[in-house]
Amino acid sequence: MSIVVTAASSRLGRHVVEALLARGVPASGIVATSRDVARIKDLADRGIDVRRADFADAASLSEAFEGAGKLLLISTTDVGRRVANHRRAMDAAMAAGASLIAYTSMLHADTATSILGVAHHATEQDLRHRGVPSVMLRNGWYLENYIDQLPQVSLGGIMAGATGSGRISAATRADYADAAAVVLTGEGHAGQVYELGGDEAFTLGELAATISAVTGEQITHADLSASDFTQALVDAGLPAELAHILADADLAMSRGELFTDSGDLSRLIGRPTVRPAEAIAAAIS
Repeated sequence: MSIVVTAASSRLGRHVVEALLARGVPASGIVATSRDVARIKDLADRGIDVRRADFADAASLSEAFEGAGKLLLISTTDVGRRVANHRRAMDAAMAAGASLIAYTSMLHADTATSILGVAHHATEQDLRHRGVPSVMLRNGWYLENYIDQLPQVSLGGIMAGATGSGRISAATRADYADAAAVVLTGEGHAGQVYELGGDEAFTLGELAATISAVTGEQITHADLSASDFTQALVDAGLPAELAHILADADLAMSRGELFTDSGDLSRLIGRPTVRPAEAIAAAIS
């Protein structure tokens, strides 16, 4: 029986595959799936079983999940179709006889008010209603969501958002992936809900100050209204729907929905999470 990782072509999925290998899972014991297998050909070259899985195509999921022992269901990016896509994946995994489904959800999904959080909660409920042993990996915000902005932030000297004074427990994809690998390779995780976030929470203003300290550049924080932030994202080239979702997520952060002091992430991975200053320094080195 194999460990199946969906969305293996995504940045998180690739980190999970690497984390599984680092924890001693043989390449032959991993199935990596993607809608476009050409994007993960390098994994096949390393002996990993690569299979096509299109969440909109139930037949492809049945074939991709054949022989699944455990499944990591990485949430799909199409928010409007996410719940239906996940249902098809759950059904295919159960039909394949999977003994555990781990789902990458979102912090505080059960009480979340954001567009993203509500969709994640719906999938959590679907998993529970199906009765399959499951684990909720409620990931916080990705630290890379800010690190990837560093060139633009440096150029303009501004870190903009609509998070107010809300604290954000962001962590790197590698840390979240390591937690997923721990759950997929260990025992006693079925039925658990892990609220996962970085050890060092920050406001967006504090993050701007950290960027300034690490880079030696003066970065200021611009706290915008949700509508102004949405327009700024559209002006930067994002589709209007995505801009609306991201601004809505910022509002959730302002309400504390992406903060946790649970310590679940560092306990699972057995080490402190990567600090924002460390991630920034690594990005500019």
